[in-house]
Amino acid sequence: MSAAPGGRAEDPRSPAQWHRVLTLLADVSLFIGTRAVWTQAATHRLALAAVISVCYASILVSGVLALTVRRARSLARLDLVVLLTAVALTVCSWALNHAGGDEAVLTTQAAREMAAGHPVYGQPWPWLFHAKGIALTPTTSGGYDFTYGYPPLAPLLTAPLLWMGHGGAPATAAATLALIAAAVVLWRMLPVPWRSSATMICLGFSFLPTYARQGYPAIIALALLVPVVVRWPRIGCGGRLGAAGIARAACLGAACAAQQLPWFVTPFLLAGVYAVRRGELGGRAASLLVLRILGIAATTWLLISTYFVVHEPGPWLDGIALPLTQGAVLHGQGLVGISLYFTHGSDRLDWYGRASMLLAAALLALFVLFVRRLGPAATALPWCAFYLATRSQDGYYLMMTPLWLAAAITVPLSEFGHAWQPRPRWLTRRRRRPALVGAVVLLLAPALVSAALAVSGRPPLRMDITAARHATARSLAGLTLRVTNTGSAPLTPHYMLTTGQGMSRFWSLRRGPATIPAHTTATVELRAPSGRFPLPVKKSARLRLRAFTATPQTLSTQDVRPAEPPGKG
Repeated sequence: MSAAPGGRAEDPRSPAQWHRVLTLLADVSLFIGTRAVWTQAATHRLALAAVISVCYASILVSGVLALTVRRARSLARLDLVVLLTAVALTVCSWALNHAGGDEAVLTTQAAREMAAGHPVYGQPWPWLFHAKGIALTPTTSGGYDFTYGYPPLAPLLTAPLLWMGHGGAPATAAATLALIAAAVVLWRMLPVPWRSSATMICLGFSFLPTYARQGYPAIIALALLVPVVVRWPRIGCGGRLGAAGIARAACLGAACAAQQLPWFVTPFLLAGVYAVRRGELGGRAASLLVLRILGIAATTWLLISTYFVVHEPGPWLDGIALPLTQGAVLHGQGLVGISLYFTHGSDRLDWYGRASMLLAAALLALFVLFVRRLGPAATALPWCAFYLATRSQDGYYLMMTPLWLAAAITVPLSEFGHAWQPRPRWLTRRRRRPALVGAVVLLLAPALVSAALAVSGRPPLRMDITAARHATARSLAGLTLRVTNTGSAPLTPHYMLTTGQGMSRFWSLRRGPATIPAHTTATVELRAPSGRFPLPVKKSARLRLRAFTATPQTLSTQDVRPAEPPGKG
């Protein structure tokens, strides 16, 4: 028994101070977003408002107890109370907001079509997007993606919940239940003092429950990846998978059958397992072990997809590859923001996609070369590649952050102390450090050069607004443009006006050529979507005319002064 400051003996059964702090942070994180939910419930769902009020009391009492309980066991029980409070708030939030977004309505419709025996993939469902709040995904070809573009596990899990009604409610229920399961599993698998961190990152702060209420299939994939990632370097320890290893390999395959994001983290995990096991067992045994893991995962993936592989193999394959091939317009918080917001576009947008894939390959190669240093980052490294992608939404990183936490707590650097690292002869000579630095530069250079090419591109179209037709004083009915193609290839542009960070609907072409030859000027007349486009009320709003082309992918942007009617500026 050690002496505490002040001369009093410290009770060995008392919890560590950092454990108290972690429990308190998890408890405080439940305040975020709860008031808005309570306000909504108090207007028309009084029973839910009462439950939320009880949760408020639980948060307050738990905060007091986190600071005052004297034994570690009591604090561990309090961690369970905080988790149950978070689950109750998550369920109440879903009960009030379960309509979902585009991901939810597409997943629910896919489940309905599957249950009815109809094709799921390659089927456009444009009527789903007529409802308020359902976002469209514009493509550079001038259209919108109305089809289902994810692997089939989410519709399979949604199908038993179709009794919940129309809209996206069944899909949001499936995703919310998956998130709660992920929180519970992660909470249970973490060491006792760390458990409240699972509550905080999965159910606190309101951000992951929000994605679940939007019906994102990635939440289901996250839930399946959690048991895979916790202590993942110990998979196959001693050369045996065992029941736990087989279950984790199956979860990996199921995660890949839920959404495409696990496809990017799987190579890192398999490469890491191979390196650790090769350092322990040798190359042949490690290869056989990884092949077994891969075989179980692939079998699980194929079993989940069997119905679609048999009944619609071509559309199924095109559908699950859709996020990589659909040609959606630029969007996100990554490097594409330069072409979207800080310049007037680029004639080399294709290079963003190339840069992203090259960076993903380079990061995997670096992970293999330096696994003893980068091993714990296997669950975080893959998402860096999305920063360079044409669709670099922060959700790609954010929805997988519980995996970062699981690795930080259960995958210490010491696990990789004897992991195998490939060292070609040119990397083991005397001047080893310069050779390693050169290898890093050599691997990253193609991605960086591709990104530089994308960013430095120039807009191929020069657009001038020569006339504007107003539907009302504050809305436009149409525009007349003089468009000059300054590039060396004919372009087929598709036009839209934007007022914020996102995209809007395309304007239809009334008169003028659809394709503008190289080094040619043409006059085109455009009609606003639905006959009118509301102008921004604030004079400080940034109104921009954009033109996208699909082949090659380009973006040209022209600023429009909202203070003056277009055509007079």
